[in-house]
Amino acid sequence: MLDVSILEQKAKEIRIDVIKSLKEAGSGHLGASLGLADIFTVLYFYELHHKAGVSDWHARDRLILSIGHAAPVLYVSLAHSGYFHPDELKTLRKLGSRLQGHPALCYKLPGVETTSGSLGHGLSIAVGMAISMIIDKTSHKVYCILGDGELQEGSVWEAAMSAAHYKLDNLVAIVDRNEVQIDGNTSEVMDIENLEEKWLGFGWDVLECNGNDIADIIKSFNIAREKTKPVVIIAHTKMGKGVPEIEGNYKWHGKVPNSKQAEKFIDAIINT
Repeated sequence: MLDVSILEQKAKEIRIDVIKSLKEAGSGHLGASLGLADIFTVLYFYELHHKAGVSDWHARDRLILSIGHAAPVLYVSLAHSGYFHPDELKTLRKLGSRLQGHPALCYKLPGVETTSGSLGHGLSIAVGMAISMIIDKTSHKVYCILGDGELQEGSVWEAAMSAAHYKLDNLVAIVDRNEVQIDGNTSEVMDIENLEEKWLGFGWDVLECNGNDIADIIKSFNIAREKTKPVVIIAHTKMGKGVPEIEGNYKWHGKVPNSKQAEKFIDAIINT
């Protein structure tokens, strides 16, 4: 039987290493990386079919991080899964490192499926991958993580329309619904509600969950597995989750802690 507490502890470890790597880098995106730690934990340690030692395994599920600026949580999750040694996390954003500010195939980092960072493109890539899997008659899935601010990009909805048209039941989109983006609250920058009605209108099945609750995330993935059309999981998260003083504060979208703050933030995570 699955012990959720083990995954909860892993999510804490991932958050701590995100903070350490960003403090070392001196730049990067902290807020979304902390907010997504629970989702990444469930993906890499429960949901995804993958093999760390065989990153080109044909039968693997694919994970597309459309919001490429959340790369720190992807890199930490890959390291914790055994794709590369955790010591490499100290090289984040350094000259010559494979761990740059946005994931890119040219750095040849094991576990990275595509180059991302230009918002609005990830779901289109995921749709293409899902179509190819159906043509190849394979049973694995494609998972695509989108930011809620990213949904202001029109190309997302073109991809959503295509996914429904081609009946891609092997595609799961996860929206990081933290309600903030780099310039402020999404409701103020460009309101995107009602998200459920929008996705339903584009022909998708829609699930919602608490994106910072491991058990609730698992429940959503279990339900999504049984659907016969593309599924979107609207995951309600808190940007900066685990560090109460920065949770939900858009100013920490692209801000990193200094040494003193990093120590304080790590203590907050350990003691929650």
